[in-house]
Amino acid sequence: MRRFVRILGTLMIIAGVGALAWAFTVWKWEDPFTATLNYYEQRELAKSFDRELEEGRPPATTPTPVDVRETLPGSAVKWRRSLQRGDAVARLRIPRLGLNEVIVNGTDTDSLKRGPGRYLKSGMPGEGELVYVAGHRTTYGAPFSRIDKLRKGDRVFVELPYATIEYAITGHRIVESTETSVLESKGIEQLALQACHPRFFASHRYIAYARPVAVAPPGGGASTPIDATGTS
Repeated sequence: MRRFVRILGTLMIIAGVGALAWAFTVWKWEDPFTATLNYYEQRELAKSFDRELEEGRPPATTPTPVDVRETLPGSAVKWRRSLQRGDAVARLRIPRLGLNEVIVNGTDTDSLKRGPGRYLKSGMPGEGELVYVAGHRTTYGAPFSRIDKLRKGDRVFVELPYATIEYAITGHRIVESTETSVLESKGIEQLALQACHPRFFASHRYIAYARPVAVAPPGGGASTPIDATGTS
């Protein structure tokens, strides 16, 4: 009986240490199992998005930044209407966070397992409305795990088949998870990046806001300044 108790106690200690090690790993980095699933989902999304970029590339001439700026709203609406839930929307790059991921169309549970998701009732980059993107903070690649490290002026780049739009962080706010007014557009171009707050809890939302500052033709090239209304 004593031997059984000693063995049971040892096993409980090992299990406890293992649980603490697992919790520390997830807290410090992310959940490795769901991160692996997300890796393969992102790889498929990237292939799909790269095909869209290739198909949308002009056959002969490359549009100038001014051309892109003038056609931006119409191109954004056309791209939004062509997408289905779960499709690849854009490539999101945030240097401050070391983030480079493909945005998926939708913020439902399955979509967010694949990557950061665009809220379907929000606008498309360049459309002149609120662009709302949500992402996980501890699981499925945890794209927004360090969202609270963003600072005013930090750049956010969103690459689309019709343009690459550069945004600048303007600030953040923390709201309760039941606050739905944050999903409403104010009639100007604004990028909102949202994650649960604090980490491991879903009681609140951390939202970082950014405004558009420049736009470049698809495939790279010189950019031209724009403001939140989409004008130079």
